[in-house]
Amino acid sequence: MSIMVVDDSSVMRKIVIRSIRQAGYGDYDVEQAEDGAEALAMIKDEMPEVVLSDWNMPNMNGLELLKALRADSIDVPFGFVTSESTTEQRSMAVAAGANFLLSKPFTADDLSDRLGEVLD
Repeated sequence: MSIMVVDDSSVMRKIVIRSIRQAGYGDYDVEQAEDGAEALAMIKDEMPEVVLSDWNMPNMNGLELLKALRADSIDVPFGFVTSESTTEQRSMAVAAGANFLLSKPFTADDLSDRLGEVLD
C-alpha cells in the first residue's frame, strides 16, 4: 500500500509525509516525485492507492498530471495539496477528476479527513 506525494519542494514533501504519518497512515509506504512528469512514470509503474499533488510545478504541473492520468484511464484517487484554491481552480480540479483539494496550510486532521474519504 502506498501514497504518492508530488511536489517540487522537498520541504513541502517532508511536511506532507509527516502529516500522513500523524493522520494515522503510517503503515503506508510513501513514494515521492519532484514534478508531474516524474510522478506520471512512477504512478504507471507502482499504482499507489492515492496521489497527493501540488498544483504549480515545473515540467508538468499537478493539473496536467491529473489530466494525463485520466487520459490513460488511470483512475487512482487524486488530491491536490496546494496553496492554489480559487473557485476557478477548484472547478478545474473537479472537472479533471480530482477527489479533493486541500489548501495549505492544513492540519493532520484535515489530511486525515480527505484521505479517509478515498482510502477507508
